[in-house]
Amino acid sequence: MTAAVSFKSVSRHFGTVRAVDNVTLDIAEGEFFALLGPSGSGKTTCLRLIAGFEQPTSGRISIFGEDATATPPYRRPVNTVFQDYALFPHLSVEDNVAYGLMIAGQGKAERRRQAGEALELVALSGFGGRKPSELSGGQRQRVALARALVMKPKVLLLDEPLGALDLKLREAMQGELKSLQRQLGITFVFVTHDQGEALSMSDRIAVFNEGRIQQTGSPSEVYDRPETPFVADFVGSSNVLPPEMVRELTGTSAPASLRPEAITLGEGTLSGKVVSLSFLGAATRVEVDTARARLNVLLPKGRPVPAVGDAVMLGWPADALHVMEHAHG
Repeated sequence: MTAAVSFKSVSRHFGTVRAVDNVTLDIAEGEFFALLGPSGSGKTTCLRLIAGFEQPTSGRISIFGEDATATPPYRRPVNTVFQDYALFPHLSVEDNVAYGLMIAGQGKAERRRQAGEALELVALSGFGGRKPSELSGGQRQRVALARALVMKPKVLLLDEPLGALDLKLREAMQGELKSLQRQLGITFVFVTHDQGEALSMSDRIAVFNEGRIQQTGSPSEVYDRPETPFVADFVGSSNVLPPEMVRELTGTSAPASLRPEAITLGEGTLSGKVVSLSFLGAATRVEVDTARARLNVLLPKGRPVPAVGDAVMLGWPADALHVMEHAHG
């Protein structure tokens, strides 16, 4: 099957800075795909390369099998939803949504019809006459979505579109976006630095660091079987055990990841001392200093919590220790 978006050895340099460094990636048609990484990792530059707002220094970008490397943005079957929504404050909601159709030469009646359908899609029927200033942050985000979707793109690019929303609204919109993507069946490419957002919404994730992809896989693959210490630490804040500690535990000299929720206190073969406690609501994070490393343990609500200074024993199931034998990051 032809990929919706394909990068072949794509790089984008800004002077001496390698913002994107030899990235090869295929995004399938109909996939909800997340580009995840910290600020400056290259994820947003990759999104801008797909949109055509940036040109690669080297490599090739294809969209549905067609070489799009030199294709201008307006001729690509993609549309972008920006973090700041970029709505025209002087235009009504309907005119904001219909703006692209007007530029494309659609008649007024047809523009109104299609804008109305797009607003219905994002649950904003009846809001067409309002100005953006009369809307909440979540409603403005929906208008930006409608404006992108009314152009019927084959690929929708989303640049941290939930970043300006408060936590409760952001969580609600995560579910709405995923539901909308399933309903439409089009490819969503979503940039975020929030690993919880990427894990909960996407079919697959590419984890970026310093312009390169560290790992690509399903949320469970990236979470449970990180390929590098960076992925282990960034996605879910795993404990990364140093090679010498892993050699003592398993005989293999390589770093390993151990999720905090997999560790039990009170039984096991590793001893340590509690150095800090953090109440997280549904769980308590216990930091334990062992001879080789400091480990975080997540205790679910209701479990006995030790005191700072207590000596404890740590244990975990054998399959919870994921040895990263091919670690390169």
